[in-house]
Amino acid sequence: MNKIESKNVDFYYGNSHALKGINLAIKENTVTALIGPSGCGKSTYLRLFNRMNDLIENTKLKGLVMIDGKDIYAKGVNVDSLRKNTGMVFQKPNPFPKTIFENVAYGLRVNGITDKAYIEERVETSIKQVVLWEEVKDKLKKSAFELSGGQQQRLCIARALAIQPSIILMDEPTSALDPISTAKVEELIHELKTKYTIVIVTHNMQQAARVSDRTAFFYLGELVECDDTKEIFTNPKNDRTQNYITGRFG
Repeated sequence: MNKIESKNVDFYYGNSHALKGINLAIKENTVTALIGPSGCGKSTYLRLFNRMNDLIENTKLKGLVMIDGKDIYAKGVNVDSLRKNTGMVFQKPNPFPKTIFENVAYGLRVNGITDKAYIEERVETSIKQVVLWEEVKDKLKKSAFELSGGQQQRLCIARALAIQPSIILMDEPTSALDPISTAKVEELIHELKTKYTIVIVTHNMQQAARVSDRTAFFYLGELVECDDTKEIFTNPKNDRTQNYITGRFG
């Protein structure tokens, strides 16, 4: 089943045509990597799914963006509910200036949940999901800033998971991390796709090859090609894709 679908999507920042006629379907419980050179529209496209681009002035969207078959830009759509369903993990770890526990509990509290036992259970479950529990279980009242960069990023993923989304959006989630932390986050992506639909923007083509089921190649605002990841990297249909993955431009 298609979890996310875009049909004839054009997106503009003022007069700049950032996305051009994008048609893409993303299946449930898969990892889809968006690759392409800087400024080609990958992150703009990713941010359509939780309407983060709404926060930028003078932007315009044409076409259809659907999650679970529903137009998420239709009148009357509850954007808070949409964002609750789509967890977001950013390029740099961005823990809040709070304790480790309160970082993960934050989304629950914002959504009006006050049941202490439920919050504790969700925080523990989410931290365990990101394989961080053994490292932090005795430090939950300490500042999240005491964690290493890799631990902070896993904590941010736990924060996204706590509110039980069905989609996780990741924008270059390991670009600020060392190789060991990167490997841990990549392992985590493999684990999480059994329960979530994951879309990841990455500049690292080896990472796309390792973690994703399907890969979409963007260039100058166009979706050039989308296919099974193995096909994209071994047998791309388009010359531009071939040139990008072999390092001839990008």
